[in-house]
Amino acid sequence: MLILAADVSLPILSVALVLDDALLGAIAMEGKSSRNEKLLPAIDWLLTEGAIDRKTIDLFAVTRGPGSFTGVRIGLATMQGLAMALGKPVCAMSTHEAIAPDSGRVAIVDDAGRGEFYVSVFEDAREIVAPHLAKRDEVDALDHTIRIAEVMQRENVALACARRARAIVARGDGERYRDITPIYVRLAEAEVKLQQQKQ
Repeated sequence: MLILAADVSLPILSVALVLDDALLGAIAMEGKSSRNEKLLPAIDWLLTEGAIDRKTIDLFAVTRGPGSFTGVRIGLATMQGLAMALGKPVCAMSTHEAIAPDSGRVAIVDDAGRGEFYVSVFEDAREIVAPHLAKRDEVDALDHTIRIAEVMQRENVALACARRARAIVARGDGERYRDITPIYVRLAEAEVKLQQQKQ
């Protein structure tokens, strides 16, 4: 199975191309700015370097947050667009699920800004607490945490997403992961201001 995966929800944008167990190629680059100008060229470069025709891609995997509001939207729209154009399925998962370990109980923690954190809990790669906002005292009380900021420094998140997608399909769970609704957890800055104006 040939899988193209992307994560645009984090400050490091990443794309990976995986054939069964084999990594064919991966890219990671600064993704805080001009994500929409970087994602498609990164995908094209990966396919060109690997001499891969996009029509041969079997599955498009993508993260849907929490993370950058703009990044999540760009990643989902791009991957869904490519999948629809080629008549191929999408496997969309939370950014936290993409990097959750296969075994053990762990809390995934990411900085959400404003002194808050995005937190979710997994047991044997199965989400048992959905992503939510937490204050520092809640995070400090957690056992066995994985910080996304540290993961980004040593791993390609899109590659983790591709490998998780392969496992999801292998166990026959693909249909449950067709939902491409962004996981925002909280309102965007603009929506907060709009609500404040209405009050």
